[in-house]
Amino acid sequence: MLRLTELALPIEHAPEALAPAIQQRLRLPDGDLRTFTVFKRSYDARKKGSALSFVYTVDCELRDEAAVLAKFKDDRNVNPAPDVSYHPVAAAPAGFGNRPLVVGFGPCGIFAALILAQMGFRPIVLERGKPVRKRTKDTWGLWRKNALNPASNVQFGEGGAGLFSDGKLYSQVKDPKFHGRKVLHEFVKAGAPEEILYVSKPHIGTFRLTGVVTRMREEIEALGGEVRFEQQVTDLQVEDGHLRGVTLASGETIAADHVILALGHSARETFRMLHARSVYMEAKPFSIGFRIEHPQSLIDRARLGRYAGHPLLGAADYKLVHHAKNGRSVYSFCMCPGGTVVAATSEPQRVVTNGMSQYSRNERNANAGIVVGISPEDYPGGVEAGPLTGIALQEELESRAYVLGGGNYEAPAQLVGDFIAGQPSTALGEVEPSYKPGVKLGDLAPSLPDYAIEAIREALPAFGKQIRGFDRHDAVLTGVETRTSSPLRITRGDNYQSLNTRGLYPAGEGAGYAGGIMSAGIDGIRVAEALALSLLADAQQRA
Repeated sequence: MLRLTELALPIEHAPEALAPAIQQRLRLPDGDLRTFTVFKRSYDARKKGSALSFVYTVDCELRDEAAVLAKFKDDRNVNPAPDVSYHPVAAAPAGFGNRPLVVGFGPCGIFAALILAQMGFRPIVLERGKPVRKRTKDTWGLWRKNALNPASNVQFGEGGAGLFSDGKLYSQVKDPKFHGRKVLHEFVKAGAPEEILYVSKPHIGTFRLTGVVTRMREEIEALGGEVRFEQQVTDLQVEDGHLRGVTLASGETIAADHVILALGHSARETFRMLHARSVYMEAKPFSIGFRIEHPQSLIDRARLGRYAGHPLLGAADYKLVHHAKNGRSVYSFCMCPGGTVVAATSEPQRVVTNGMSQYSRNERNANAGIVVGISPEDYPGGVEAGPLTGIALQEELESRAYVLGGGNYEAPAQLVGDFIAGQPSTALGEVEPSYKPGVKLGDLAPSLPDYAIEAIREALPAFGKQIRGFDRHDAVLTGVETRTSSPLRITRGDNYQSLNTRGLYPAGEGAGYAGGIMSAGIDGIRVAEALALSLLADAQQRA
């Protein structure tokens, strides 16, 4: 196969125009292009006023690939196509009985369990929350009735925190083995739209993800794996530095020498248990801030100009960064075009916000986190206070937001203009906040540390110079966004195992090795492969 990059065609080109464009670009005689596959399609809207084009990367099967490569040997856009197919690293030996455990069934745990199952290792998955449909009902209980179920919510349950999100499937992590393609192919196989294989910023959306993760669980089970819900791990069994099993909240102990710890970033009780069991971990940076909402039409006009609302382009997104005078970096996080701001707490008497979109991205507002990076030096007691101090800061800010919101899971909110001016908000403008159960207008300044408020106040007008109207007076800020990533890292070595607990494989967002669905899925594959090779080596040694 040959890969051709930077092939541009007008936005509204006919589907049949792509093949002739490839033939013309490669100067091929009729019949020399046998087949082709679109690997990627993107567009660049940075040049205001210019005509937009789709830019393609295509993999082509040609009659004489060697001749074409020789003809274009100095053309950086014509190259052999890399092999992006997935190749299993191991297969379980006949009669294999040492079944691995996977703790957590978010994106990382799903792909770790799926890969292990496809290699024949029949994993057992332990998920503290409920199956996706029961979990969805519990989550709507908070959004519609102000009733929180601490065991089943936006953070806990089948699909993990990524289920109630935009379903974005892109990442900037290094992926030399193309595990990201495996993630996308498995999603498509489970019912996701095929376009996620080639659009530049693929997403699925919450409602479609629910069916996708259900079908992926069914495949794991069909391959001999088990997924056990409402099974919270409360302790580890460790002998001489080696993991020998886990204890559940029910009191049951499950023997296991190999456990993938695919926790989400909100598994605070489990983090504290691991720390008490002396599993090595360290505090790491994360970010805090608010959700901001604008009319999606404003973002579309600012980003796409005369192409705003074009059905082939969909709702526009953005990515913003500002380096404040006080040394803090403020940036947009988890931007959700045509989405809603959602209640994302998992603990009583705390308020947390996040963003979510459906596949259609057709809600009235755009929203994103506007967050400030912080480091362990900012946590209570500083670096010397230990690895759990970031959690303590999160809990303090979330409890503060609960009080500012009125103590009923409504969220504190403020208009952007009032926030910049340092005055409380008393009435909404044209922008209607989407957060459910609802918002309480007031002053957001007490909800975050002074340095964060100062940096965000400086950043919003700067963002308004990049996107006209971003700092409009009646845009809405809703607080607080605290769970941008895990505040700690369960550090692992080159073999993907814990530095001081052999057989324990920290993975994904909660362990500090991922940030989003795609990177979590990739990390789950990597860790599953490392565990499989270790299991195979152990089996061969015993033989």
